[in-house]
Amino acid sequence: MKKEISVLMLLGVVLLSGCGSDKSVTQGSGESPSKQVTTQPEQETNAKLIEASENEEVKLYAVNETDGEVHGVTVEINGSQKEFDWNILNTGTKPQVFYTDLTGDGKEEAVIIINTGRGTGLNTYDIHVLNAKDLTEIKVQNYEEIVADQIETHVAKNDDDTLAITVKTKEKEYNFNSNVELAPNYNQDKLAFGGVAIYELENQKIVSKIGASVGTSPQYVGDFHITYKFDNAKNKFIADQIKFVD
Repeated sequence: MKKEISVLMLLGVVLLSGCGSDKSVTQGSGESPSKQVTTQPEQETNAKLIEASENEEVKLYAVNETDGEVHGVTVEINGSQKEFDWNILNTGTKPQVFYTDLTGDGKEEAVIIINTGRGTGLNTYDIHVLNAKDLTEIKVQNYEEIVADQIETHVAKNDDDTLAITVKTKEKEYNFNSNVELAPNYNQDKLAFGGVAIYELENQKIVSKIGASVGTSPQYVGDFHITYKFDNAKNKFIADQIKFVD
């Protein structure tokens, strides 16, 4: 009888210890999800804010930053976020962020203008326009395409070594002389582009200023001022007016 009582007591201890073990596992599995939930907001809060629109509807955050240069960004528009593989170089010029209606549909878009290069004879920018509803990017016609399709230029040497320059756009033809001197053995029959490409917003329109140059070390003889319009069928901003200023 004593043996039976001892066996029963031993079984009770084993069963109690088993229940305690199950309870411990249940508590452990319940801790992991709560940690995941609390760490995510901390990551968002600690993301580095680069710049924001005037009333902070649009915010630009750095994803990865090394030695003052950003490789990858997060754009937040009214609380919705999306990552982009844009680079922001350490040029000394901060990105510009806007929230305005450029398409003319009564709804604002996010606009981010980023300086991509700065130096002697160099000042270039990229422009990004995002649909505020789904954060998709609306393309802006690049200056290379505009120059190739809508601008004609011709450069020739005069007898006095000045340059005779002709510029044709769809609106107008410009003819003028420039005192810029080319090296004796250097031949150039067209204006060159690429050293200066600046984007700005004026009266809810995109305007770019594209420098036109001659020589191996760019010497600028004038700028093309390009005003864009939104093409609804192409869902793209395209050149509307092109003016040359020497």
